Amino acid sequence: MFDHVKFGVSDYAVSKAFFLKALEPLGIAVVQEGPPEYGVELSLKDQASLILYKTGEKPAHLHLAFRAENRHQVDAFYRAAIEAGGKDNGAPELCPDYHANYYAAFVIGPDGHNIEVVCHQPEAQPIP
Repeated sequence: MFDHVKFGVSDYAVSKAFFLKALEPLGIAVVQEGPPEYGVELSLKDQASLILYKTGEKPAHLHLAFRAENRHQVDAFYRAAIEAGGKDNGAPELCPDYHANYYAAFVIGPDGHNIEVVCHQPEAQPIP
């Protein structure tokens, strides 16, 4: 649906480092970067992108949800985001109120944004 989403951050260096580390397990990386007032564009190849830029305004809190291919990526995101300075807002777990296979983790980022990574697939079964 979206081509890109762009939002302001209060501390560009801290937010850039947080999002790069937290989203690395999903394969998301820098596509391009300009001066902090333009920002950094993060994406997974030719998919929709997220652009962070430095702003003097206090950013409104967002809920950003990223789709994971598997539950391992959800777990890896959570660990990486906490190591990057994020605050726990829900460790990886099934959320059956949404649907039976909704496996997600939630972390509060540097500007108070609620960052979620979710996998909608059932847990992989071991090969017999």
